[in-house]
Amino acid sequence: MIDLYTAPTPNGHKASCTLEALEIPYETHFVNISEGEQRTPEFLSLNPNGRIPAIVDRDADNFAVFESGAIMIYLAEKAGKLLPTDPRGRSRVIQWLMFQMGGVGPMMGQANVFFRYFPEKLPAAIDRYQNECRRLFEVLDGHLAESEWLADDYSIADIANWCWVRTYKWSGVSIDGLANLDRWLTVMRDQPGMAAGLEVPFSLGNLLEDEKEAEAFASNAQKLVQK
Repeated sequence: MIDLYTAPTPNGHKASCTLEALEIPYETHFVNISEGEQRTPEFLSLNPNGRIPAIVDRDADNFAVFESGAIMIYLAEKAGKLLPTDPRGRSRVIQWLMFQMGGVGPMMGQANVFFRYFPEKLPAAIDRYQNECRRLFEVLDGHLAESEWLADDYSIADIANWCWVRTYKWSGVSIDGLANLDRWLTVMRDQPGMAAGLEVPFSLGNLLEDEKEAEAFASNAQKLVQK
């Protein structure tokens, strides 16, 4: 049994979607980041960096894992699925996982801050991060023109990138003209466990489509930016 400590963010969904895809039993513990629960001594004992998600593997002497990519690798190895064991296949998956962790996630995260949350609109910052997001999307689109999946087969690399890229509207970035990326986003949405994983720890409803819901959520999130 896995204990999952999480919140409804792309990084949190990386963990929950992976657990669902691998059909690993888990128990969810909501970490209210708006209230600072990620900075409590209890949570910091799991992740000294104070960020979600984190997991505890009860079957491995309560072994704790933090960082969403590290969690995905750990779970895939535990289940023996979604991560090849041969060196080349494994490397291809990890390369695209690192592409998300070092590029897509940080750039979309900053786009979100300046486009949605920051109290002052800074056009130069918004343009900088939205343009870089678009460039990364074009990299994905070009690769997906030659391959059904990011690596040789469906893997945790696809899940990691999808959990972020699917929120492109929230970052204010267009995917117009990126037919291969659009195709992959649709296919990914229908993969086993993805819909269920997005409901963890609770559903955000129609946040990506409803402007009123988006404004209310962004207003609340501004508190985190200002802390």
